[in-house]
Amino acid sequence: MLKKLFVCGACLFIVLFSGCQRQIEEEYLDYEKPLPPGALALRKLVDPADIPDMSLACCDLVNLRISVGHSLTYMAKPSSRQFFPYGTISHGHATASLQAFGDLIDSGLVGRKLNNAILEKFDVYISVGCDNRGTVLFTGYYTPIFDGAMERSERFKYPLYSMPDDLVKGPNGEILGRKLAGGQVTRYPARAELEASGELAGTELIWLGDPFEVYVAHVQGSAKVRLPDGTLVTVGYAANNGHEYKSVSKQMLSDSAIPADQLSLKSMIEYFQRHPEQVSSYVSRNPRFVFFQMSDGDPRGSLNAPVTPMRSIATDKSVYPRASVVYMSTKLPRDLGGSIIHREYTGFTLDQDTGGAIRAPGRCDVYMGVGDRAGQMAGQVYQEGKLYYLFLKPQYYDRQMELLSPSL
Repeated sequence: MLKKLFVCGACLFIVLFSGCQRQIEEEYLDYEKPLPPGALALRKLVDPADIPDMSLACCDLVNLRISVGHSLTYMAKPSSRQFFPYGTISHGHATASLQAFGDLIDSGLVGRKLNNAILEKFDVYISVGCDNRGTVLFTGYYTPIFDGAMERSERFKYPLYSMPDDLVKGPNGEILGRKLAGGQVTRYPARAELEASGELAGTELIWLGDPFEVYVAHVQGSAKVRLPDGTLVTVGYAANNGHEYKSVSKQMLSDSAIPADQLSLKSMIEYFQRHPEQVSSYVSRNPRFVFFQMSDGDPRGSLNAPVTPMRSIATDKSVYPRASVVYMSTKLPRDLGGSIIHREYTGFTLDQDTGGAIRAPGRCDVYMGVGDRAGQMAGQVYQEGKLYYLFLKPQYYDRQMELLSPSL
């Protein structure tokens, strides 16, 4: 993000808690392979045979209009203009595409009729993925709910910290480092040093009852905290210390702490409940440290707009266009009748978040929601699939611009 509030982290959850149940592939794919210099993550599809049939996704429009509205709110902010053009897509083109897509949702069309209307008006761009053939690794993230308090007590003694005054951000929210007394900026300390030095004392924002819950909040980038009087408050991402994220789960696998076929967020929580003395030694191996702030309402993503379950994704914002309409095709866990089942999934979503572990065109994080059930599903997402971005065809963009011109 770098954003103001970051669920994503924002989003980070992925590589951390979920990849362990995937079968080893004969041919290893580097999902974090960077783009060649000057290359774009999206390629326009010109052969109709390559364009997916989105009819099934067009039958499920729940909360989609709301998520489109959040993207439009972001695009109306002057600060959003600095991230465009994306290739040939201008800020106005991206905004008009969102508005036109919202209008189609409002039209009452569903199923194949809506699919045909989309294909008539929109060009489809496929993500090149990690292999230039469209392969994207999907993972999941969520917002946990923990018990906590605004004051330290014997029960709640593990803090989440607010952003220190000496941490410096760049104009786009990037972390520049620590500002020294003389005005110089140096790299901010890593997690282990911050925790050992005690230098963050006095910046505690809220207190939790378990050290690994603190780390889960760091990885997810946000949390809901239930206070002793029952009040539920939201803490969201404010900044990080500028260090790269490193996976704790990979180290646990290497140490055989948890079998690969059993590794999940739930199993990690249970492991550290049995071995609380090991929390510090493991989490300190991830140098990234997250700072928080109090937030109103729902968790927010890198656009500083609420993220919507199954309608918001996190991608690398250095290679993907922000706020855009996306059609995704993969396999996701769903909660049906109290049971979590895995099935093929196609749906529309909005690119509204990012995270420390989400790098390059081969990675995508799907927001699964709030609470333990969402966490269980998020921990089971580790599946290849494809991403398609939708932008108005030039002739329809011109028409939409005429309609939008008073507000643009």
